[in-house]
Amino acid sequence: MIVREITHPMHTLIEALGWYGAAAIVAAYALSSFGWLHPADAAYQMLNITGAFGIIIVSLKKRAYQPALLNAAWLTIAVIAVLKSA
Repeated sequence: MIVREITHPMHTLIEALGWYGAAAIVAAYALSSFGWLHPADAAYQMLNITGAFGIIIVSLKKRAYQPALLNAAWLTIAVIAVLKSA
């Protein structure tokens, strides 16, 4: 008999946000590195903002404060860049 752990939907959502965050930040970096997005582009900054937010959420849930702080700084920098370009 296989015992399967029941996962709370909120846990699944938080994990998905964390995975999205990692993918979004790597995508922003890759797209910029290959010349497909410029750091001044809104899409680039939105990938960084939403990605950092996702990693902050999962990091706080797991009590991993170093990546939470790093991504809070990342998010702040991206928001300032958006505001400066507006």
